[in-house]
Amino acid sequence: MSGGKETPRQKMIGMMYLVLTALLALNVSKEILNAFVIIEEGLNVTNTNFDNKNGILYSKFQKAYEENKVKTKPWFDKAQTAKKLSADLCGYVDEIKSELFMRIQKLPKDVADTFQLRNLDSKDENNIPTEILIGAGADGEHATGKARELKEKIEKFKIDMKALVPLDEQKNLKLGLSTEEMYNIGDEKMVKWEANLFEHNPAAAVFSVLAKIKNDIKNAESDVVTLLLKSIDAGDFKFDAIDAKVVAPTSYILAGEEYTADIFVSAHSSTQDPEILIGNIDTTTKVAKIVGTGTPVPVTAGVGKYVVTTGAEGDQEYSGVINVKAPDGSVKPYPFHGKYTVAKPSMAVSPTKMNVFYIGVPNPVDISVAGVAPLDVQATMSGGVGTIANKGQGHYEVTVKSGDAKGMIMVNVSKKTKDGAKSAGPPVPFRVKKVPSPNASFAGVVGDGPVNKADLQAVGGIIPKLEDFVFDLKFPVISWNMSMNINGLFVDAPGQGPGLTSAMRDMLSKAKKGTKILIEDVRVMAPEGPRKINGCVIKVK
Repeated sequence: MSGGKETPRQKMIGMMYLVLTALLALNVSKEILNAFVIIEEGLNVTNTNFDNKNGILYSKFQKAYEENKVKTKPWFDKAQTAKKLSADLCGYVDEIKSELFMRIQKLPKDVADTFQLRNLDSKDENNIPTEILIGAGADGEHATGKARELKEKIEKFKIDMKALVPLDEQKNLKLGLSTEEMYNIGDEKMVKWEANLFEHNPAAAVFSVLAKIKNDIKNAESDVVTLLLKSIDAGDFKFDAIDAKVVAPTSYILAGEEYTADIFVSAHSSTQDPEILIGNIDTTTKVAKIVGTGTPVPVTAGVGKYVVTTGAEGDQEYSGVINVKAPDGSVKPYPFHGKYTVAKPSMAVSPTKMNVFYIGVPNPVDISVAGVAPLDVQATMSGGVGTIANKGQGHYEVTVKSGDAKGMIMVNVSKKTKDGAKSAGPPVPFRVKKVPSPNASFAGVVGDGPVNKADLQAVGGIIPKLEDFVFDLKFPVISWNMSMNINGLFVDAPGQGPGLTSAMRDMLSKAKKGTKILIEDVRVMAPEGPRKINGCVIKVK
């Protein structure tokens, strides 16, 4: 592993790998070869985790680059170089794996590229791996095969990656990926890296070694990119770009309501909160300070919460300073100014879940008129076809069937007075839309994707799935069709409701690896009536 901290999972896989390598020297049985499959799959999972982790680092780099290209570009370019170096070396390892699968399992390249060690028939094969990696007629001490080239690429990779980080960081960077001589338990002596890892070792062990090398490559990439990301601000004074910020949910306040604002600096220490004071700023001094003592604002996690009850109408202003302790111990004040507008009470129609009304579902809406009791507020609909139901305490439910010619519908609000009902404000427009269509899901696949043959036996039917929608809606399945190729004949099986028919189950039992199963013509009951939705394609793996 590289210089980064190993997780407990990585440590466990590493220990198991060392133990199994030692056992192989003692010619232990096929169970050990199967154990190597578990190790290789575990390393593959770790490699995927590294890809996700590195993806987050590159996203942070991209964001920093977009915010300040001049400052970030030198480090951003180096990070992209590190990404390419890692991808190229991992790609070479994958080429070796693909060639091994092609030769051992006699597969075409497109199949070998995605083949899994678990499915390899001859996990104990050691002649072909030795021939490919060590070389035909060569031995581990004088390797001429791909192991020698891999070693050379690893050594160059380490040199190139280390050159990307600042000189003062290079001495502390431990990239791992050692290609030095190793002690061989079977030979009881030091042997070359190529011989120890690849000479006469069974295929299961060789694939585990290659997975571990990829693991170390991605770990090294993570360490280098992390250092490069830190280097963007390494030479900056800690608070030299700090600004005082005032953020309020709204600057338009009704009389009698509270005005709330967050007051903070754009960067703060997690161990030390700044001091925030409200008051008039003395403009006669070079350094900003409050006239008198000022009013302190409560601060939590670097953010001050300023709360004041409003009264008089019109524009209101306030000011103050944020006092921050600098790295040298001195206190630096950062002045701020804020303003808001206090207005007369007015009517409000607020959708509680969305800014549109969806056809066929109860859309919750909160309606209020400042200074008017909920019982004295009335709401009606116009411009489309729909109803509005008063649920009490200012809560309403709107059910629409259609909008006007422009796809809109109006909510009209009035208030009861001693002189009768009077409008509380102009009509409030809302867009009218159908609820989105769900997508058919079969065996956990939405759209298209692979499914194990064993998992097909547990499938109960299709499930309409609507992701990330404000309502939890059900779409009962009316009908659908399953089709697939069985022994060269394309067979269809229609179904009513979501469940599988006996004909469908018989079809699934005949599915083979590579068979495509089409789920089509899916009709569901939507809020406004029957609707056809997207099906999916399943490929048996």
